[in-house]
Amino acid sequence: MGIIVGEMIPPATDRFFPMLDAILVTFQMALVGTVFGVILSLPLALLAAQNTTPSAFVRHLARGLISFFRTVPDLAWALFFVASVGLGPFAGTLALLIDTIGFCGRFFAETIEEVDAGPNDALTAIGVRATDRIAVAILPSALPGMTASSLFALEKSVRSSVVLGLVGAGGIGAELAVSMEMFRYDQAATIILMIFILVLAVEQLSGKTRSTLLNLRKTNV
Repeated sequence: MGIIVGEMIPPATDRFFPMLDAILVTFQMALVGTVFGVILSLPLALLAAQNTTPSAFVRHLARGLISFFRTVPDLAWALFFVASVGLGPFAGTLALLIDTIGFCGRFFAETIEEVDAGPNDALTAIGVRATDRIAVAILPSALPGMTASSLFALEKSVRSSVVLGLVGAGGIGAELAVSMEMFRYDQAATIILMIFILVLAVEQLSGKTRSTLLNLRKTNV
């Protein structure tokens, strides 16, 4: 390990711009996969939540599907999609999308179940339709919690997208795999530093966004 670390110093910059393109692809994979995963998670979470599901059977079916998406590792999803659609970022994006559905679907459903039942019950008593009650009473109350879960999902996807590249799903992970296989540890050091900066930037942005939303919520209360 000491020899490898010694060969990593100083980090190489001869392929800086191709690496920069790869780190951008990695972020794009994480962002697109998370956004579409969050969008698809919402209806599934509404079916899985006890206070919004149309029936117990639908609830168990939705929860089973969410558990399946969450149980299968994202690396396994990446291998499946690489075999299905070929090498590249599209396979990684699909894998992150499925992984996000499993992550956000569970937390969205729990957040929806934890909202105050008073407004929903009042609207039910006067005969308001279920879809209107969800739009007016349930989703606004659950929105802060779902937003926080979505931001955590983005952070998770950024980290996962690096690993997915190692199996041919595109992004900076592919560059890292090639550098390690070619014993270019100085290039690997540059890639690791770029990954660290990307993850740190996403975490900082996510943390500031959550703090802003929390302050807005306190102000409204």
